[in-house]
Amino acid sequence: MGKVTGFLEFDRQEQKYQLAADRVRHFLEFTLPLDEHDLKKQAARCMDCGIPFCHGPTGCPVHNQIPDWNDLVYNADWEEAARNLHSTNNFPEFTGRICPAPCEEACTLNLENQPVAIKTIEQAIADKAWSMGWVVPEPAEAKTGKRVAIIGSGPAGLAAAQQLARVGHDVHVFEREPKAGGLLRYGIPDFKMEKRHIDRRVRQMEAEGVQFHYGVNIGVTRSFASLHNEFDAVLFAGGAEAPRDPGLPGQELEGVHFAMPYLVQSNRRVGQEFDNAAATAEPPILAAGKNVVVIGGGDTASDCVGTAFRQGALSVTQLDIRPRPPEREDKLTVWPYWATKMRTSSSQAEGAEREFQAATLRIDGKKGKVKGVVCARVDESRKPIPGSEFLLPADLVFMAIGFAGPLAKGLLEESGVARDKRGNVLADDVQYRTSNDKVWVAGDMRRGQSLVVWAIREGRQAARAIDEALMGATTLPL
Repeated sequence: MGKVTGFLEFDRQEQKYQLAADRVRHFLEFTLPLDEHDLKKQAARCMDCGIPFCHGPTGCPVHNQIPDWNDLVYNADWEEAARNLHSTNNFPEFTGRICPAPCEEACTLNLENQPVAIKTIEQAIADKAWSMGWVVPEPAEAKTGKRVAIIGSGPAGLAAAQQLARVGHDVHVFEREPKAGGLLRYGIPDFKMEKRHIDRRVRQMEAEGVQFHYGVNIGVTRSFASLHNEFDAVLFAGGAEAPRDPGLPGQELEGVHFAMPYLVQSNRRVGQEFDNAAATAEPPILAAGKNVVVIGGGDTASDCVGTAFRQGALSVTQLDIRPRPPEREDKLTVWPYWATKMRTSSSQAEGAEREFQAATLRIDGKKGKVKGVVCARVDESRKPIPGSEFLLPADLVFMAIGFAGPLAKGLLEESGVARDKRGNVLADDVQYRTSNDKVWVAGDMRRGQSLVVWAIREGRQAARAIDEALMGATTLPL
């Protein structure tokens, strides 16, 4: 550790945001990074913990060596900090922006509600590494002669592709969309992470030998059998795309949408992809001048909130069936695990009204268009309380209550791989091998909807399992 008394001398400080009134005028990132002097102070706060819970198993899924690179930042050895960070995380500039930071929840200083600003430091290391030119292609010294197909270019697919290319395999990534990134590009708004971060990683991976094939939907426009016959191994990394359907009366009305089509369309518009014929065929979903209701209390719902404000919504109300959580958790019963407590996202802070313990009973309309959402308060069993009904005016409604699993039609039907009772592809988290000996699976397609950092971890571990199966041994990390 850098400074023994750092956690006593310096208060927690995070990067700040642009004012809400300013940031809702654009779709760019709006964080205001700390300078190196302040970052050094924050790194100095890292304690000499006997057991650093921050980097696993309750903290960081990719097991970032957080105390090590905090010490390196404190001692101004940024280049070594970047090497250390990249040794466990292929894309720290992604996680430094969009990860909810379970590492900070697990930090020992969180017992005093003052955890080390780990996420802020991680982003700073990654951004400095890029600005200084330390992030360069790392092509393999020798080729193995083995060919691996990866279906899906989200965080799991990208992590696996990079790991496998670096040990010499011929890696081909097949992506349905016009560009790489999956959920990173088409689900997460630019104000949380600009897509230039993905583009430069793709360029790095291409220089390492990864070949990307866009506009190829395996199981639809190209058969799974052709990949199965042509490649030595196939990795499924297609994500969990099927939305959970609440089956609400009135959800067929014009103006009612699932969340992801709205976010995808917005991201295409911001990314200027509407020269694509398929994209222009979609009816525009825009919140300008409308009262918006978002059903759901998670990250996807929050992204809908922020997007709606940037499009000029008159009002945005978010419905959460869960009770209003406490402002602070009971540390002695929860720490170092992720706690249920009141959290306000940057999007919610831009002016959203939040309704807790609110169930959606139906969606009302007039002449085929949505006009309002009928809700009711719920009891502890989430059953509507008689007499508690209320009406929210609505011109646009987004259903953001999670995902039911990967899409069944196409790839999964054709491949015939076994699935679990939730519809996810069946495989363990050690070998990641499916019921087809030539097929592996990683990310949300295996575990269900989860965090980007979990997808990166699974992609890395699946790459190791594939390399070991193909070569009989592997040098890739666990």
